Amino acid sequence: MGRNTRKRRTPLATKIVAGAAALAVGGGGLVWANFYASAHEDHGGHNRTRSAGAQVATIDCPDVGQKIRDVPDRARGEVDGELATMDSQITDAYQRLATTRRAQAGDSQFVQNSILGPLKDRRKAIIDRIQLEINRAGGRADDNLDELAGCQGRPADQQQDGGGQNGGGQDDGQNGGDQNQDDNGNGVAGPVADDFIDINDVQPNSRNSRNGLAADGDGGSTGTFTTDCGVNENNLFNSDNLIAAPGVDNGAHHTHDYVGNQDNDAFSSDEDLANADTSCQNQGDKSTYYWPVLRLQDGTQEFDANDQGGGAEGNIGKILKPAQAELKFVGSQQGDVVAMPKFLRIITGDAKSFTNGDANANTSWSCSGFEDRQVTDKYPLCPEGSQVLRTTNFQSCWDGQNIDSANHRDHMAFVQEDGSCPEGFQAVPQLQVRLAYDIPTPTVENGQVQNPYAVDSFPEQLHKPITDHNDFINVMDENLMNEVVDCINRGEDCQ
Repeated sequence: MGRNTRKRRTPLATKIVAGAAALAVGGGGLVWANFYASAHEDHGGHNRTRSAGAQVATIDCPDVGQKIRDVPDRARGEVDGELATMDSQITDAYQRLATTRRAQAGDSQFVQNSILGPLKDRRKAIIDRIQLEINRAGGRADDNLDELAGCQGRPADQQQDGGGQNGGGQDDGQNGGDQNQDDNGNGVAGPVADDFIDINDVQPNSRNSRNGLAADGDGGSTGTFTTDCGVNENNLFNSDNLIAAPGVDNGAHHTHDYVGNQDNDAFSSDEDLANADTSCQNQGDKSTYYWPVLRLQDGTQEFDANDQGGGAEGNIGKILKPAQAELKFVGSQQGDVVAMPKFLRIITGDAKSFTNGDANANTSWSCSGFEDRQVTDKYPLCPEGSQVLRTTNFQSCWDGQNIDSANHRDHMAFVQEDGSCPEGFQAVPQLQVRLAYDIPTPTVENGQVQNPYAVDSFPEQLHKPITDHNDFINVMDENLMNEVVDCINRGEDCQ
């Protein structure tokens, strides 16, 4: 698969949001002025205040990218670019939502008429272009994509169903109430107190283990291969996404940590990756491992405090590097694994799970010493001396042909309940990423969380823990990949 070889070597672009009487100093970068102001100010009547408190908190748009299947290779770059533009449209609409609370309080149709209606029209135009690009390249675009143009307003505390289809709330926010409608004084939308849970209140072994270890069976390939690539000591950060939005600046709208390959931006080609330096101790591993950073919302002005992907999009505070990053490959319950192809791309988890639903949510959160207690939709409050653990087990079944797919998911699959791969797929080494953080435990008092930590996210995803995700591009040389496979299939533990 070709990649745009034009290189960008400029800092992240800065952005001042239109209409931002919203900029303030103290939390770093963009502070969503009036985000919940109308819910707490006196507008001359109790009922008026309660109604304002029920306003929608975010924008819920169907994920067009997840629904696209038949995209010819020569159209994928254009389609990925169009999808990235749609993400930017949602960000812009969310920023307008966040900075027009007074207008919304005075006009029950403001959100629909001034934000959601125009957003639907812009999305429809892009969907039309996507269909045209697919058809011009010899594919057959889904005629029903137009149905995904419309978005909804959604209260922050409304639960999403697992199906991921238009689970947003009504535009008038009637199901919202005041619960969780608070910014904790950080000036950004989330996390809120309800996003945290005391690890002692998590039931042991309660998390669905569908995406768990692949090598628990006696008859499988039981070896492991661990690669040590550090914890981003070189401070390699950007808000690009080389897999989902190649060739697009700020395609992620949040900042990523990178270990392994040292040439990661939106314009890196496969050749660039192959020729790059690596932070891995084994120099044969030039793979790219990246994930959204965690931040402590303590008022720290980070390097990206005024940049897109950072403070300009609500990702504020001190970036927390993991104290340890364990990158381990394991085998299959049902038999041997085969080598991954070079430049295989895998995305696991879903950066938009709060609005898409939890069908692709995958990261588990826990605390050291409490590893049998795992949660996906809450951040854990760990006791003193215990580290926050963030664990992701990747898909381990490959279709045997493609290093990527139109929606960046269909070429990979999780194992089935018996540990076998779906028909037509074959087992490859499963990547497991375990990140351990030393984080001061936030305190929750009177419905507010003080000094919370949170994963970077798309602005409209409100820093929910369920949006955590992880990305990988295999750039191991052939000899090392064969060594990984042999070690796992022999049942040995190697590094």
